[in-house]
Amino acid sequence: MPEREESMKYAGLFVLPAGFFLSIAALILFPSPAPRAAFVLCGLAVEALGVAVAVRGHMEARGGSRS
Repeated sequence: MPEREESMKYAGLFVLPAGFFLSIAALILFPSPAPRAAFVLCGLAVEALGVAVAVRGHMEARGGSRS
């Protein structure tokens, strides 16, 4: 397995908790609903990016080695 695919797997798995903790911190730290909602949406976007990177890292490479 190439080094890049392995690092993408780990990058996606590390980004997922970052988005989760960003959302939790927004709920705890922001008293007014507008900034709280904005940061929660940003946290959800970070989680979605983490899922996309993790899925992309686990996909098989196209082309090269077909059986």
